[in-house]
Amino acid sequence: MGGQVYAQAPGALRPGAGEEHSRLRVERAVGLLAGRARCRLAEAHRHLLRMAAGQRCDVEEMAGKVIQLLDTAQEQSDLSALIATLARSETGRSRATPWLTTVQGVLDALPGMSGYFVAERDEEGLLTDLVWAAASPGAVTPDGRHGCQLIGMPVSRHYPQVTAAERCAVYQRVLDTGEPAALGPLRIGENEYTVRARPLGPGLLLAWDRRDNPGRERDRLDGMEELGKLGWGEWDLVSGDIYWSPQIYRIYEREPALGPISQEEAQRMAVADDQPLRFAALAAFRCAERVDLITRVRIGGRIKHLRTVADAVRDADGRPLRIYGIVQDVTDQQAGAERLAAVEHELDEQRRTLAAEHEFAAQLQRIILPIPDEPIELPGLKAAVRYLPASGDALVGGDWYHAAALRDGSVLLAVGDVAGHGTPAATTMAQLRHALRALSVVTSDPAAILGHLNRLTCELELQTPEVSATAVIARFDAARRELVWAQAGHPPPLLNRGGRTRMLARPQGHVLGVVEGATYTNAVTGFLPGDVLLLYTDGLVEHRGKSLDAGLDAVIATVDEAVRAAPLRPLAELVARLRRANPDDDTCILAARPAPATETNAHTGEVGRIGQLARGTASG
Repeated sequence: MGGQVYAQAPGALRPGAGEEHSRLRVERAVGLLAGRARCRLAEAHRHLLRMAAGQRCDVEEMAGKVIQLLDTAQEQSDLSALIATLARSETGRSRATPWLTTVQGVLDALPGMSGYFVAERDEEGLLTDLVWAAASPGAVTPDGRHGCQLIGMPVSRHYPQVTAAERCAVYQRVLDTGEPAALGPLRIGENEYTVRARPLGPGLLLAWDRRDNPGRERDRLDGMEELGKLGWGEWDLVSGDIYWSPQIYRIYEREPALGPISQEEAQRMAVADDQPLRFAALAAFRCAERVDLITRVRIGGRIKHLRTVADAVRDADGRPLRIYGIVQDVTDQQAGAERLAAVEHELDEQRRTLAAEHEFAAQLQRIILPIPDEPIELPGLKAAVRYLPASGDALVGGDWYHAAALRDGSVLLAVGDVAGHGTPAATTMAQLRHALRALSVVTSDPAAILGHLNRLTCELELQTPEVSATAVIARFDAARRELVWAQAGHPPPLLNRGGRTRMLARPQGHVLGVVEGATYTNAVTGFLPGDVLLLYTDGLVEHRGKSLDAGLDAVIATVDEAVRAAPLRPLAELVARLRRANPDDDTCILAARPAPATETNAHTGEVGRIGQLARGTASG
């Protein structure tokens, strides 16, 4: 209830606190998902985005649901670098395909300058230019463009020497024969480079190595395979030659001296359950479609998940001449995805359980606490009630009200709030509300009633630990125009008189169920025709982004505006204008005003006649 909000309010008022809270909530949800599924944070973040899209809500709302269901203490991680990576997208003339997405993902992890290019040829099939299709973050041009900003641009725009006859001939030979090549030394700006070219599928991989760093022995393109657990291969259907890059041998845990595996070996390694998937991919390939699938193979006594992206160079009739493809070991990602799916299933189960509890508690609350649509007519007084449920998936709370005439002609008004949500709070609310009604037959003293309710709550706390509640109770005597009231840790009533609203000074009173044997004190104030009294629960004034004073000031301003707008019927106007401040908490509002003097006298006389009739019947 209120204490937590008071503690959070100072921090929430700092500039930018809302944005920081939103970021931390998303980061925490990502951490919880990653910890439960034992996967990387980037995978968990992507899965959170998919879950939000699937439920048609924003990411922060989805993060709140995940935190609510997987609320465990975890360290928060800085995802700013990962989010920046996710924000990148391919633009320009390059179209995002599984092939290019995979290549780009590997280039993203490489230092230095590397790029993947597609060839532009003339009518005779001669190379005329290269176009950036993927780029490493270190790839840069003289005008300052770098990384993914280069995608779709012809390389000749910034490096016209690349299309010189000698270099074009080398690149064309690499593309046509599949033989890697190196050019250099070449001067670019003030530095000298060696340019290494290697075929990759339908395009060309280029890497620029500065020659002023002779200690770099390892070829960057070879290192790219290991970083991405990705290798590539080609199968010349005319000559029968098959080429595997070093990483494919590592993926299959095979000695390069043995050469690529045969079709018989591949069939023995394949998991039988994936056979329909392989047949479907083969049928698509025969229809000249690019293949992208994940299958399972048995290697070294365990199952690996391998992603294959394959296409072919075909003749005029569409028959394949050369097959090229990428093979990537995605076992870790697949295992993480499966664990994330299991976590999502668990979340769905918990969500359904919470939804069922929410519905049951809501039904219980509607049965116990019916909210009247019209103002309640009481002796010398009119009252209006409004209940504002929490938004979204929050469980119903334990807010309640009471408004009834007593046997002596006075009126008893009350509003209370049980700590917590769901069925336990609704059950405790019912016990306190029914106890109040029973106690009002014995005594109409608000302080005495709170004392009895405190003893009852302390007894309930023995059965259900940490049960507590707040309440305010007021007795109105129409003949005396007097309001006697007491409170137990509850927000102060608001009284509007002459168009100005003020808080009533609270008498002493502990929260119910906290201090055994606590005593409560009554306060007395006049309640005159034209006055408006507002009793409410803390959801009306407490907000995690505002101070308590700011919440009270907003409600006081609303009361003043409602009374000025409808001085003859202020209750309906008031309850229509009031809005809860905290979307995660229920709010109960009870507004009351004394009836004009003529109505009060007539009603008092009627009560007296009913009392005389009752006494006459009893004596007769």
